Amino acid sequence: MAQRGMAQRGSSKHRPGFHAIVLAIGFIVGGAMQQAARMFFPGGAAKQFLTVGVTPTLGPLSIDLVLIKFAIGPVALDVSLLSLVGVLVAYLIARSLF
Repeated sequence: MAQRGMAQRGSSKHRPGFHAIVLAIGFIVGGAMQQAARMFFPGGAAKQFLTVGVTPTLGPLSIDLVLIKFAIGPVALDVSLLSLVGVLVAYLIARSLF
């Protein structure tokens, strides 16, 4: 029988904010790897496979509150294979540390 009061191993003990931070760090690291690959890899199939991305876009969103009017966006997320590798690496590092 498991003892009560001991911290469980796994992702259920972390708050959603922790996961959001790990995800953001992963996308930043993956984006840096993607830009480095775009600059330094020689042209060819490997470069195209690793650096091609899908870019969903949201916006611009106009908000008019009578007294104040502003626009948000456009917001885009460039997802490629290298950005997903960055998320995986950030998750594995965070999991091993915490």
